[in-house]
Amino acid sequence: MIVEACLGYQAIVDDFRLVRKADGKSVFKIYYCSITGRPSPERYEWSRCKINKDQFAADFTAGTWEGIGFVTAFPHIAKVFRFAPKAEVLEHVCAFKPADGSIISLERDDGFYEFACLAEAVLANDEFKFWAEASSVQEYLEKRSFESCFKIGNHAKLKQYWMG
Repeated sequence: MIVEACLGYQAIVDDFRLVRKADGKSVFKIYYCSITGRPSPERYEWSRCKINKDQFAADFTAGTWEGIGFVTAFPHIAKVFRFAPKAEVLEHVCAFKPADGSIISLERDDGFYEFACLAEAVLANDEFKFWAEASSVQEYLEKRSFESCFKIGNHAKLKQYWMG
């Protein structure tokens, strides 16, 4: 296994919106997330990127995404998590570039797929708990995560371990 260095990671949720699709059924919670303290902040921070949050919400609402779920929207990648239509105990996930809507493959090395960064994983955990506890879709939609700051203290520990 080849372990590479990665950039530091400190993310925040800096906005939240609930969007209802034109089909009258599909509803998604959007968590706008930024990664702070990295080079090229215009790539990672909503306050510095070219993409407008209102335009992102409008583009997402006009898009083909169906179902009930949530979105983790970073300026460089957005992931759509929805409860699986054929088995709602599962979550489906796909990713796209907010700038142009093009699909991003989550396939990675050795047959693995990317699931989530820290912010996405914590939000997914909260959202799945809300889903499990809710007695209806409406009750689920009334809840949101208030987790807002996510930091990895040592972003080189895997490389240190593997190479050491």
